[in-house]
Amino acid sequence: MRALTCLGIAALVLLPAFTEADPPAPGTKAVLVVHGGAGLDAKMTPAAEKQYRDDIEAALRAGYEAMQKKGAVAMDGVVAAINVLEDSGRFNCGKGACYNREGKHELNASIMEGKTKKAGALAGLVRVKNPITAARVVMEKSDHVFLIGEGAERFLRSQGMPDTNPLYFWTELQWQRLMEDKERERKRKEAAADAAELASAYFGTVGAVALDKDGNLAAGTSTGGIRNKLPGRLGDSPIIGAGTYADNGTCAVSCTGHGEFFIRHVVAHDLAARIRYKKESIAEAADGVFKGLPKVAGGIGGLIALDREGNFSMHFDTIGMPRGYATPDGKLRVAVYPEK
Repeated sequence: MRALTCLGIAALVLLPAFTEADPPAPGTKAVLVVHGGAGLDAKMTPAAEKQYRDDIEAALRAGYEAMQKKGAVAMDGVVAAINVLEDSGRFNCGKGACYNREGKHELNASIMEGKTKKAGALAGLVRVKNPITAARVVMEKSDHVFLIGEGAERFLRSQGMPDTNPLYFWTELQWQRLMEDKERERKRKEAAADAAELASAYFGTVGAVALDKDGNLAAGTSTGGIRNKLPGRLGDSPIIGAGTYADNGTCAVSCTGHGEFFIRHVVAHDLAARIRYKKESIAEAADGVFKGLPKVAGGIGGLIALDREGNFSMHFDTIGMPRGYATPDGKLRVAVYPEK
């Protein structure tokens, strides 16, 4: 397993290669962790890697800044960070979302806060620019947790969220990937080769977990799903307990990877349950969850998890997972591949 785990704030500030940010106000202990999706099937070029690293850093800065404002909560950091990645065009969410088999986008997201366990989730969106913001609207402005499709978009319009032209989500990169998938289907390659290719098909789901100065946790995840998926297919990202979970008594979790497995194993909640009932550390819980998952060629995915003490894990079994964190003293760190 490939992982980057930090056990406690004292350990965090000793790590090298930080990028400095403005320090927080006295007494603040906010922590923010962000991922840009596990599932790389090959090393990026240095130029491409830099773009992903820059986007993760920008997301951390936006989320961290949002959490420093008066009255801010962990949810503010989660939404601000994910908004940056949804707007980037390089991740499988928002602007850069992948296509289903019919060449259309279906966007999904969920969000949860740990104090009251309120949550909001959306699926099958085609006209919503920032699904994570919309998920928060569901959580705060409705009596429901999960809305889908046309009904969800009607509700969002009633709450003042404008429609976005579906052409906004088109990107050359994702279109070419869809065409490559279809070509592979025509050639019907060996099963092993198809399995190895699976990892790249779900790369790019994004998520964030945050701890605010009052000790409250929040988590969010946003995705376009698996590339070349059947229309209507849902993965774990919009499902509370599978791809996203937050509970002040345990941790906040955001997952990325082959959603079918994360749903079947209820990964996000399982990690929290290990902390609650087995009294495992955040690192032990993340490792234990992954040991219980099926072994898939190319890797099954990854997750980020953060507890109320500021301990966190960034765990993945793929070649890479763009990720980063901001510590209470305002320092940022970003990585793509496993660190030695």
